[in-house]
Amino acid sequence: MNEMASTSSATIGRVNGGAGDASLLVIRDVQENSTLVRYGRIARRWKWVIMGSIAAGVAAALIVTFMMTRQYSATTRIEIAREEARIVNIQGVQPEAGTVDQEFYQTQYGLLKSRALAERVARELSLADNRAFLDQHGITDTPGSLVNERPLDNSAGARQERLARVVGLLLDKVSVSPLRASRLVDVTYTDPDPAVAARVANAWGRLFIQSNIERRFEATAYARNFLERRLAELRQRLDESDRALVGYASAQRIININTPSGNGVTGERPITADDLVAYNTALAEARNQRITAESVLRGGAGAEQNVNNPTLGALRQRRAEVAAEHARLLTQFEAQYPAVEALAAQLRQLDRTIAGEERRVMTGLRSQVTQAAARETELAARVEALKTSLIDLRRRSIQYNILQREVDTNRTIYDGLLQRYKEIGIAGAVGTNNISIVDQARVPEGPSSPRPLINLLLGLMLGAGLGAALALALEQIDEAITDPGEMETLLGVPSLGVVPKVETGDPIETLQDRRSALTEAYLTIRTNLQFATPHGVPRSLMITSTHAAEGKSTTALALALVLARQGLRVLVVDSDMRSPSLHHRFKIGNEKGLSNILSGNARWNEVAQDAEFAGVKAITAGPHPPNSADLLSGPGLGTLLAELMGAFDHVIVDAPPMLGLADAPLVASKVGGVVYVVESFGVQSRSARIAINRLRNSGAHILGAVLTKFESKKAAYGYGYDYGYGYGNDKEA
Repeated sequence: MNEMASTSSATIGRVNGGAGDASLLVIRDVQENSTLVRYGRIARRWKWVIMGSIAAGVAAALIVTFMMTRQYSATTRIEIAREEARIVNIQGVQPEAGTVDQEFYQTQYGLLKSRALAERVARELSLADNRAFLDQHGITDTPGSLVNERPLDNSAGARQERLARVVGLLLDKVSVSPLRASRLVDVTYTDPDPAVAARVANAWGRLFIQSNIERRFEATAYARNFLERRLAELRQRLDESDRALVGYASAQRIININTPSGNGVTGERPITADDLVAYNTALAEARNQRITAESVLRGGAGAEQNVNNPTLGALRQRRAEVAAEHARLLTQFEAQYPAVEALAAQLRQLDRTIAGEERRVMTGLRSQVTQAAARETELAARVEALKTSLIDLRRRSIQYNILQREVDTNRTIYDGLLQRYKEIGIAGAVGTNNISIVDQARVPEGPSSPRPLINLLLGLMLGAGLGAALALALEQIDEAITDPGEMETLLGVPSLGVVPKVETGDPIETLQDRRSALTEAYLTIRTNLQFATPHGVPRSLMITSTHAAEGKSTTALALALVLARQGLRVLVVDSDMRSPSLHHRFKIGNEKGLSNILSGNARWNEVAQDAEFAGVKAITAGPHPPNSADLLSGPGLGTLLAELMGAFDHVIVDAPPMLGLADAPLVASKVGGVVYVVESFGVQSRSARIAINRLRNSGAHILGAVLTKFESKKAAYGYGYDYGYGYGNDKEA
């Protein structure tokens, strides 16, 4: 593509100053360099191959459609919930699915396509023993025999073989299609018999639900059996640990009592601990009593005042009252007054009574202190003894605690498993299920396949694809040059122009019409040659081609004609002494010509003849020499060309074709430029490249190539690739 683009740019540079028809040529060259246009050209060129492939694909699709057996599809729609219906709030054995549990649904889809389910359906419907079903699907007992030729083989091996083949058939014909963003799944079965299709689809959904329930029940039963074995083992271990604990407690004389705690959990503690607590409390009370008694006793004379004695308090209260009455009477009477004396005697008696009571109280306090000290000593000794006993009990309780923990652990595990065993039993008895059938399969009314429209579309697509592949392959195989842009990309030479093919008549006669497309084409070539060199059209030109009959002689004559119409003197030399054609074109004689000049038997002015066109002379090839290459390789050709350029403005040499001959390279090395003629659809690019390389090796100056006999329709340029030669051409005018 880069090479193509650069070559096109060079072409644009050569013709920017040319005529309007040359500009149209450049624009179309640039357009053809695009990939899409190139593929479009290939498609138009090989359109019949592509259309034939499409027709073949459509015909094959029609044949296949008519030959295919009608198939009927029945669909059962089921719902798969993530969680089962909660009849009781008890967890089952199988784990519950999460809110986004794709693994759960993928597992269910896999179970729907499992071989076990297909075998279950086959057994449920007895498909392995159904002769009609087996005949319809071509399932035989032995290879090479038809089922209906003999009775079914009911041996275990034969039935198992038929069942396996039926299961494989079911798995091939069933499809599982989850509905997007829902919990619904369509299970579709396809069969030539619509009734069988509906039966299998319904059985598939029903047995899937049944197998799901059975799978849950089997898991529950397995769990129950496992838990029963574990519970028996744990019960035995719990009994053994209990006996070991009781035996050790009895041997060590460890007695514990149950003590409820604040959180409702009941624990055990030894009786010694309770005794220690009780004796310790009693010791504290005894110590408090002793300290209180000693403090009262240490109070001395006022100690009795601190004693809480109701009798002593009543006496003191009475004395205070009598003293108050005695003091009152003294204010009125004398001490000798009888009432005053009576009260004084009563006060003295009360004082003696109080003193006696105080002595008795003090005696009691001393006795109380002595008793409290003795009790404190006794209780302290008991507490110490209990402490020693408790320490020894704790030492002996280490093993007891170990045995107790083992008993507690065994009891906890046993209780947990027992609770789980009861829950599983209840969950298994409920028999809940998370799968349900939404729509039962109905007997299909019409076939699901073949689908003529889809088959035709597929045939059309396959045919178009095959046609495109064939077109590309043929394009690669066919090396014929059909496009002026290909001369630049395939041959490496610039394009000077395109010459349309003349359908009828002589091209020379067509060239005489100045409004003809052929004349316009050679005018374009003349214009491009004018910009090919800094000095305009080279004075000496050689016209050659790869093979004969590609239009080189016509090109030589046409260029001479368009140059002569500019008032220039033009000479056409036929250097093809092996197969001359110039004298036929100009309708002149060939008795003397180039061979006579090069052999020294004549001069150019003696053999040059006037052509039928004004300003054009011609030198024919002359008699056929023994070896034309020897004549052309000599110095005579160069001398002749120098003389001719002195007498004419332009000398155009019609040279022999390139391949297989040495003549054209000999001439090319002595002229100012070479115009290479390529026949459209007539020459292979490989041959043309070889010929052009020979020219380059001879030192020739290749100005460019001309594509002759071009047919726009044949080249698939259906959008008017005619270079505008008919623009403004009014035939009637």
